[in-house]
Parts: sequence; structure tokens; C-alpha cells
Amino acid sequence: MNTIFITGTSTGLGRASVKLFSERGWRVIATMRSPEQEQELGALPGVILKRLDVDDPASIVHVVAETLADHPVDVLFNNAGYGLAGPFEATSDEQIVKNVTTNLLGPLRVTKEFIPAFREQGSGVILTTTSIGGLVTMPFNSVYHAAKFGVEGWSESLSYELKPFGIRVKTLAPGGIRTDFSGRSLDQAGHEEYAESVAKAGRRFRDPSRDSTRSSAEEIAEIAYVAVTDGTDQITYVAGIDAQEHLRLREGLGQSGFVAESTRLFFGD
Repeated sequence: MNTIFITGTSTGLGRASVKLFSERGWRVIATMRSPEQEQELGALPGVILKRLDVDDPASIVHVVAETLADHPVDVLFNNAGYGLAGPFEATSDEQIVKNVTTNLLGPLRVTKEFIPAFREQGSGVILTTTSIGGLVTMPFNSVYHAAKFGVEGWSESLSYELKPFGIRVKTLAPGGIRTDFSGRSLDQAGHEEYAESVAKAGRRFRDPSRDSTRSSAEEIAEIAYVAVTDGTDQITYVAGIDAQEHLRLREGLGQSGFVAESTRLFFGD
């Protein structure tokens, strides 16, 4: 039985991934901060719930060691993360540190604990959820972009050094997902000097016409499954119609052209 270790499984993509891998006969180590509150996932075939806070290095060391003592792990899926939106000037140091800790340092720390086991067994897949926001930018998401661009760069660089050991490093870069990410999984900062610009950008972000290009969590979970089972050296999987459209626009227009077009879209009258 193949085993996958997934972080951030209480909602959204993580939750959908637990269900999908369970349905396909995998053992799933589903981690979350409050497993005692989970009523559904633990009853699924092959699913083992564990408490893990990726902001806590000691928790990471303990849970990974405990897991590897019980089961060999084939795939690590770093999925825990959340958004931070608003003017950079308005963000507190606490908000910045927490967002970067969860979105960037969390995956680095969890992965580091798994590498020795993967290297010894001569195989393993490390998949990390980034975002299309790790490849292109949007206004008022600078800290989130900093973390997600960081994960993309780290993953690509790490792929060079782990390939000789049979370990593949991959990223999953979805666009909008129809979950509660903009509510439960989004922190926000405000500043009166930016109020007009934030309002204009917000109308674009909330435009109902964009819903047709967003993906369901289940659709993105299917792409995660492909990423960890296709046996290729492909690194980044851009997931969702909107994400693919954003990347094509960036590649077609270049940096300056993309920023100009995004400025028009978000702030044009």
C-alpha cells in the first residue's frame, strides 16, 4: 500500500485530497492542527489523523519521526497555507512572520525531516501546493507572493540535488479554488491611504464572472494525484483554467506588459 503524508487537511484542497487518495487505495496520513474536531476523515479507509502545526518546528520533528517509525512514506504533500491580502505598508510584523512561516518555512521544515528516509529508500515524491501566485503577481498580495515565489524557487533548486537519489520534487500551482480560502484561510490588512485602490482591486477579485474559470477542490486534487503518480520529472503543475490563462498572459506579454495589463484590469475604470 502506498502512503502519502498530507499537511493542511481540515478543509479545501487538503480535505479533498485525503478523500481522493483514500478512494484509490492509499494509506493517508492526514495532518491538521485540531484532529479531535474532525468527524469524517478518520472514518475513511486507510486514513490516519495526526495533529501537526507547521508553524511549530518541534511538532514537525515529532510527528514525522512518529510517522516514519510506523510506516514508510512514498509521498509528502505540503499543502498547509493561507493568504494575506492588503497593502504591504499596513501589514504588521506579526502578520508577515506568520504568513512566511506557514507558507514557506513550514514546507521547508517538513520536507527536511522526510529527506533522509526518502534518500535511504531511493525514492519519494515531494509535492508542495504553491499557487499561480508563485508564478505571477496581483496587487495587494505581496507577502503571499513572496512566500509562494520562494517555494517555487526552493522546489526547483531542490530538484537538482535530490534527483540522484530517486526523489522527485514538484509543485502544484492552482488558481482560484471554490472553497472558503477567501474567508477562513485569508488574513487581511487595511490602510486608509490605499482605500480607493483596494476597493477597485476588490471588485475585480470578487467579480462573479471569474467564477466560471475557478476550479473545485476535487478538480485540483485530481491534478495533485497525477503529479505524484505520473513518474515524470515535471516540476510545476499549473492547475485550473484561470491559472493557465494568467501564466499564458505573463509569458506572452513579458514582465512589463503583464504588469501594465494587470494594472488596467484591476484599477481601470
